[in-house]
Amino acid sequence: MFRPQPPPGGTPSEPVPFAFLAEAERFRSNVTPPPRQRASFGELAGRWLLGLTLVAGIVGALIAGMPALSTPSDAPSQQSQASQGR
Repeated sequence: MFRPQPPPGGTPSEPVPFAFLAEAERFRSNVTPPPRQRASFGELAGRWLLGLTLVAGIVGALIAGMPALSTPSDAPSQQSQASQGR
C-alpha cells in the first residue's frame, strides 16, 4: 500500500483547510432534546429544606460569633505604664 510521505522538514506541502471549523459554529441540529422532567414535590421540598438549613446555619454562626467580634464598651480602657510616661 502506498502512503504519501511528508516532505523533508516535517511540514505538509499544502495548507490544511480550516473552513470546516467555521462551519461547525453555524451548524444546528434538527434533533430536539427530550423535555426536562419536572422535579417531584419531594425533590422540591428537599431543595428548599437544604437551602433553609444552609441559611439558618450561616445566620446562627453570625449570631453566635457576634459577642466575640464586638468590643466591650462598658469596660474602662486600659493604658500601659509606658503610655503614661512612667
